[in-house]
Amino acid sequence: MTLNLPNLQISIKSMCFNCLFKTISLNRISVFSLIGLICLFCGNSFAAQSDAAANKLRDKYTELTKQLNNNQYQRQLYLNSEESPNDLKGEIYAVVDYPFIKVNEALNNPDNWCDALILHVNIKYCHASTTKSGSVLTVDIGNKLGQSLADAYRVNFNYREMATTPEYFAVQLSAQSGPLGTSNYRIWVEATPLNDGHTFLHFTYAYSFGLSGRLAMKTYLATVGRNKVGFTINGKLDDGQPAYIKGVRGVVERNTMRYYLAIDTYIAEMSSARQDQLELRLQRWYSATELYARQLHELERIDYLKMKRLEYQRQQTAQ
Repeated sequence: MTLNLPNLQISIKSMCFNCLFKTISLNRISVFSLIGLICLFCGNSFAAQSDAAANKLRDKYTELTKQLNNNQYQRQLYLNSEESPNDLKGEIYAVVDYPFIKVNEALNNPDNWCDALILHVNIKYCHASTTKSGSVLTVDIGNKLGQSLADAYRVNFNYREMATTPEYFAVQLSAQSGPLGTSNYRIWVEATPLNDGHTFLHFTYAYSFGLSGRLAMKTYLATVGRNKVGFTINGKLDDGQPAYIKGVRGVVERNTMRYYLAIDTYIAEMSSARQDQLELRLQRWYSATELYARQLHELERIDYLKMKRLEYQRQQTAQ
């Protein structure tokens, strides 16, 4: 479930003004009273939509109870992917072992996102900045090895806090264009508290691709990606082992899991001593990915750690 919340604050505000100006005579009410009514009406509308989103997310938690508790992931997690002619989407629903207030604190800050994203093996650099239109994450995406930023693909993600209440929050990252002919990137995170001090989190990673992107993907799947698999099980092999999905859905499932593990890892080490956080996060993220080595193994631990330490140092200076 993904509630359609893009431009939520703007659309609610517009709705407020339209309704009020149709029903209230301006010559009978003071400007200050009108402003007060607008604020009250907008606030109530926003709260109502956030409550509806929280309820839908909790309904999804109930719906997925069996899958969350019985799966291949060794944690309460459900992963799904979808492919259409021009779009790919992966999404994860998970119960995380952190209180809602901690998850909200971690993900409602663009600077925190950069410290989480850099854990991903293909993220070479991330810098958060503020523009007239809002917060932007400048992200360089590259290969699994050490790489200069000049050889990486730069993507500018617009960061937007979509909703924040005591029972629900949602954050969206979006980018118009990406590497190798891809476009319309959407990263969406929403969460709601559970009764036991845990949090139910929904993460979505999606993008579109045209002809050039399709050709690039076809080349990748025919060469270095030909033996790679995702997480969806389509049956069994002759030796009885699971037959995992391949192709473009395998690609999006692997990246969805890598991003999710980066988020989970970042939150897990928030309470550690600040000087130790980077090293603990690098170690934890690598160990988490190795639980799914068939899908996610790319580098030996020593090589990953060496590369990421250097990339994190580089990230401390705006490029």
